[in-house]
Amino acid sequence: MSSVTAQLRRPWARFALHYGEMVIAMFVGMGVFGALEAGVLALAGQSYSPADQPVLATSIMTVNMAVGMALWMRIRGHGWPGILEMSGVMFLPLVAFVPLVWAGAIGGESLMMLEHTAMFPLMLAAMLRRRAEYTGHH
Repeated sequence: MSSVTAQLRRPWARFALHYGEMVIAMFVGMGVFGALEAGVLALAGQSYSPADQPVLATSIMTVNMAVGMALWMRIRGHGWPGILEMSGVMFLPLVAFVPLVWAGAIGGESLMMLEHTAMFPLMLAAMLRRRAEYTGHH
C-alpha cells in the first residue's frame, strides 16, 4: 500500500482532501459557467459590468461556484441535505454584505472579496458540522 493510500485512510486526510476538491470544483464552476454566461449574454447582445453592478456580478459568481461544487458533491455521493446546506452557506455572506452595499457602508468593489473571504470558513464550519460525512468514503 502506498503512503498516499495510507494517508487517505486517515479521516482528517480525507476531510482535507474533500475540502480541497470542493474548492477546486467551485473554481471550475466559476470558470465554466462564467464562460457559458458570457457566451449567452454575448449572443443576446447583453452585458453587465461588475464595477457598475457588483451585487449582480457577485451573486452570479456565487451561483456558478455553488453549482460546480454541488455537481462535484453529487458525483462524490453526497445526499441532497448536505449539498443544499453547503450551497446555502456559500450564500450567507451575500445576505450579510449586500445590505451593507445598498446602505453605502461598504463599497461595491469590496463585495466580491468579502463574499469569498467569508465563504471558505463558513464552508469549513458546515463540513465540521457533518464531519462523519466528509471523513468517510463516498
